[in-house]
Amino acid sequence: MTAPTDHITRQQVLVLYLGTSALDSAVVGWSWYDGTGRATPTTGDSDEPPYETGVAALRDGWRLIQAAQLIPPYPGHEYDVSFLKHEFLFEKLITLT
Repeated sequence: MTAPTDHITRQQVLVLYLGTSALDSAVVGWSWYDGTGRATPTTGDSDEPPYETGVAALRDGWRLIQAAQLIPPYPGHEYDVSFLKHEFLFEKLITLT
């Protein structure tokens, strides 16, 4: 008989900012957070994004948990510079033993 093992699940979060609202568009900004404690990533860790597109993250096992709302600009403000609009949140659940 084997003894039960304790499994602890932790979350990793990946935030990708894409060039458009399409998941297959290019990544223009990103952040990564590791709830496992195995890594301590910070903004600017790399000049290259972890994935070229949101679809590439999905293919690597990241689960899409939130997509950006598509809010049309107020008339006359179509070309204003503001925040990065196309934010997608991904997660991976990691089991620690």
